Amino acid sequence: MFDAARHAMLPPRPGVGYKPQHYNDIIADPGPVGWLEIHAENYMGDGGRPIAQLRQLAERFPISVHGVGLSIGGGADLDTDHLARLKHLMTWLNPASFSEHLAWSTHDSHFFNDLLPLPYNEATLARVASHIDQVQDVLGRQMLLENPSSYLSFAQSSMSETVFLRELVARTGCGLLLDVNNVFVSATNLKTAPQDYIADFPLDAVGEIHLGGHDEDADETGAPLLIDSHGKAVVDPVWALLDDTLARSGPKPVLIEWDTDVPAWPVLAAEAARAETALALQ
Repeated sequence: MFDAARHAMLPPRPGVGYKPQHYNDIIADPGPVGWLEIHAENYMGDGGRPIAQLRQLAERFPISVHGVGLSIGGGADLDTDHLARLKHLMTWLNPASFSEHLAWSTHDSHFFNDLLPLPYNEATLARVASHIDQVQDVLGRQMLLENPSSYLSFAQSSMSETVFLRELVARTGCGLLLDVNNVFVSATNLKTAPQDYIADFPLDAVGEIHLGGHDEDADETGAPLLIDSHGKAVVDPVWALLDDTLARSGPKPVLIEWDTDVPAWPVLAAEAARAETALALQ
């Protein structure tokens, strides 16, 4: 098991997903933003403006690195070349946090743009735990694992998602990234109660919380179908679920994700300010 006690953590303040078009605004006045998150795959090159700007931002802000390409839940071995590039980034940047998704996105030589869900059973648990151990051994640091957005459930599952995540923490020493919007999306799609999920979640293992927007659709029966899109403001029911979460967990680092149709900086900063208010109430 990986011992994470000696590793840095993010401050329990609002953060935002960094976008280059906001660089000048962040440098001039970050407002309530206390830390930044980047997607690892955008910074695996050796130089250029993105790396130069990231180095400057890292001098002022704790940085969280969020990976989207390791395919932790995939059936094949992890891509060692990708893992080596990730290690290079983590070595020079030395971020406060690193996270990935409980999902798979590769099959044979094909890479999919979606983060696809997994059945929760002993076979999947053993495979994912092995992959987490490999990542943490190579990087020499703890990884946070993010709960996915789900659009269906598997007949092959023999345990709940929260039990699966709790067992991964126990076996590997990994931490968890709790995406509250994903909880709301999954609960709506699977017709469960999001508050029950939060009540059963191992909150003591959470190193980071995510919030984001989602799109509303309907399935073939006309029932609500939510799509995790990261392209809109956080909706009020998700803010309420954050309040419920923080009341149980205490203050945690809270990130605003807005990855498509990215707004002007004042809009994103206002979302961060709302997260700051939620944290202050705890």
